[in-house]
Amino acid sequence: MARIYPLFSSSRGNATYIGTQKEGILIDAGVSCKRLFEAFDRCGLEVSAVKAIFITHEHSDHVGGLSVFTKRTGIPVYARGKTLQYLLDGGFINSRYDEINSSIEAAGMEITPFDTPHDAMQSCGYRIITSDGKTCAVCTDLGHVTPEVERNLNGCELVMLESNYDEKMLKCGSYPEYLKKRIRSKHGHLSNSDCAEQLKKLVEIGTTRIILAHLSQENNTPQIAAAAAVSGLNGFARDKDYLLEVAPVETVGKCVVF
Repeated sequence: MARIYPLFSSSRGNATYIGTQKEGILIDAGVSCKRLFEAFDRCGLEVSAVKAIFITHEHSDHVGGLSVFTKRTGIPVYARGKTLQYLLDGGFINSRYDEINSSIEAAGMEITPFDTPHDAMQSCGYRIITSDGKTCAVCTDLGHVTPEVERNLNGCELVMLESNYDEKMLKCGSYPEYLKKRIRSKHGHLSNSDCAEQLKKLVEIGTTRIILAHLSQENNTPQIAAAAAVSGLNGFARDKDYLLEVAPVETVGKCVVF
């Protein structure tokens, strides 16, 4: 059965493993190579199980460990064209690489990119069909849910979706106004309430597993994000109609099976 391991998830570093214990893919490598190896070890996984790395965009919390990790492992890297060029120009890739514009196969799975609205060169999420026919999506770093995003989330049994900030915490917090404006913008990050609104649509059409991801450590808490999601899913029973998890800042070895 397919598993998803949120290895790291926050504004300070992101990496997600999807697959089986034998083979899978890594989405983003936003922490040091050392911490990635340690996270795999805590999850009972071998780094050699990773057959490809898929990058969502070029921000440091998604690619900070990519250079050393690819130099040490030689794992091939896939990214959208503009993102890939930035990574090559910056020396972030020390292995084989290729541009991804449509569905490709890796680790016995089909991986399809889709555009996300974020203040990056060519930000994307990924929709994955696993070797046993299950469908999931990883979608973080988006200021709003576009029709393209919604199409790619629809029909997924598991969705890992950004729930970045609580509106009140951001408004009353210490961030300078320009940064607050950036986060709230249509190319910034998804709020708890916007995330909850989308989750209701997804559960209504069959999504049963939800992972809240990329929580701000300054403008959110796992408890507040989960409460917002549950409130938005009023009419559906948690642990009966859907399973809800909050991705930790750093893994403790847990995974979600789907």
